[in-house]
Amino acid sequence: MSEFEIGILLPALVASLVVLSTHVPLGTEVLRRGIIFIDLAIAQVAGLGVIAADTMGWEAEGGMVQFAAVSAALIAAYILHWTDKRWPEVQEALIGVSFVLAASAGILVLAGNPHGGEHLKELLVGQILWVNYDPLLPAALVSVLVLFLWFRMYDRLQGFGFYALFAFAVTVSVQLVGIYLVFACLIIPALATRRIERRTSRIACGYAVGAVGCLSGLVLSVIADLPAGAVIVWCLAISGFIFAKIVHPVIVGTG
Repeated sequence: MSEFEIGILLPALVASLVVLSTHVPLGTEVLRRGIIFIDLAIAQVAGLGVIAADTMGWEAEGGMVQFAAVSAALIAAYILHWTDKRWPEVQEALIGVSFVLAASAGILVLAGNPHGGEHLKELLVGQILWVNYDPLLPAALVSVLVLFLWFRMYDRLQGFGFYALFAFAVTVSVQLVGIYLVFACLIIPALATRRIERRTSRIACGYAVGAVGCLSGLVLSVIADLPAGAVIVWCLAISGFIFAKIVHPVIVGTG
């Protein structure tokens, strides 16, 4: 692998690890609550905020775009928190409806934009190989804050606090790697480690599954010249399957 390719891979790997840092612990809670598609819904709403800001001519890296994305995600988080209290028996269905509405709204907003298709594709699959170090520091700082609040206030983050924290994490992640990869980082490590009872061990194994999947996906995408986001999603799925079906049974059997 050339020095140029390694230079591309390093910031992309850091970006994926930043996303994993918050999404692995959050994913275990999402799976426990049975609200699997909340990540897709809030990520799509945050993306809608970015699309709306771009339509208004705001700079892509500007503070107003970030404000629009976070505001949209927090509004969605509050609405989903409210529906969870009012109609908990159909919360997953309402989350799905929220995702479809936000996705459809994005298509409508971009209907008159000649580059609308490109914007939608970038929002969904991301451009992780073209991530540079500039947005990684603020993303890492937000992730550290989310993790601090998550581990220090876990028992108290049962209401809107959980949804709000989730909204901040997702807003940062979706702008780095796209909606599909954000969802994969949230759910696949959680699924692969669901049989581990101890929370700290489960999260540690989830980080390992995610790191292996992201690293192998990035390397394979560069070697095969394939879209990185899509390759990483598949590698995450394979990594999770291998852990759940081979590695974890061996660990349990020898433990």
